[in-house]
Amino acid sequence: MAPSHIVSVFDDELKYLTRRISEMGGLAEQMVGESVRALINSDVALAQKVISDDTILDAAEREIGDKAIVTIAKRQPMAADLREIMGAIRIAGDLERVGDLGKNTAKRVIAVRDTGVPRSLARGLEHLCELAMSQLTDVLDVYATRSPEKAAAIRERDDEIDSVYTSLFRELLTYMMEDPRTITTCTHLLFCAKNIERIGDHATNIAETIYYIATGAQPEGERPKEDLSTSVGAGVK
Repeated sequence: MAPSHIVSVFDDELKYLTRRISEMGGLAEQMVGESVRALINSDVALAQKVISDDTILDAAEREIGDKAIVTIAKRQPMAADLREIMGAIRIAGDLERVGDLGKNTAKRVIAVRDTGVPRSLARGLEHLCELAMSQLTDVLDVYATRSPEKAAAIRERDDEIDSVYTSLFRELLTYMMEDPRTITTCTHLLFCAKNIERIGDHATNIAETIYYIATGAQPEGERPKEDLSTSVGAGVK
């Protein structure tokens, strides 16, 4: 049996990883919300802030990875402890990608600044963002409790985001078909909508990682998917 002080130090290292994941999650959520707000309000300064914040998120992911590797090398953890550390690496990777998606949305603010975002499309983007943000917030809360039941429930919610994304995709195509002058703006907004939809995918990835940390098994069954954007062209009138 390991001496108590060694166990205590190891616990501190695991808590450190958990705390850094929580901090990464908070920044990723902030970046996503600010990127969509900057897009809708044509706020270039806020967009630049989001782009700048991405370097902080990238550094945090590298730090978590480095800390995890050192911890594995020093402690040689087994079973649940090893899953905790590997899970932290995977979740940090997903949160880094969420930050990238927010940054990519922010980069398109200048491209649509002159034309602006039509109000009906803005509402659709805001609704999609609210759903993705809610899923990300909820899954980070579940990471704090390690509840496999709640993680599995969040995994089942991804289809709602997909459905809203498909609806917004249809609306953007309709705008372009009715007025070719909107094609450039709507193309940028299509990419932004896809960025937001993919945030839901990363939240689902995190839910699956939490389930694995808690149980040592992968969730059963396929993910529910309602993204029909690859087959909606014929349905646009």
